[in-house]
Amino acid sequence: MGFFSPSEGKKKTFMKIILEKSKCIGCGNCVALCEKFFELGGDGKCHLKGSELDPKTQRETLEVDNSECAKDAAETCPVQAISIE
Repeated sequence: MGFFSPSEGKKKTFMKIILEKSKCIGCGNCVALCEKFFELGGDGKCHLKGSELDPKTQRETLEVDNSECAKDAAETCPVQAISIE
């Protein structure tokens, strides 16, 4: 008889961090609160690290297993350019 680990059988829940580049004003709040996921790009706007820009929607999307500080960044964004799904 084996031992059951609490992590066995649990699926990781992934979340998406979405950055709408067209809304970004480059205030830097997201970078100050969450350098793990955000940085300021050469264009003076926020960039979601490790993501790719969808040219049609002007959105950057990153799938993560824990959005951690990104929720704080989304809540403090003055133009609501960041969302978590």
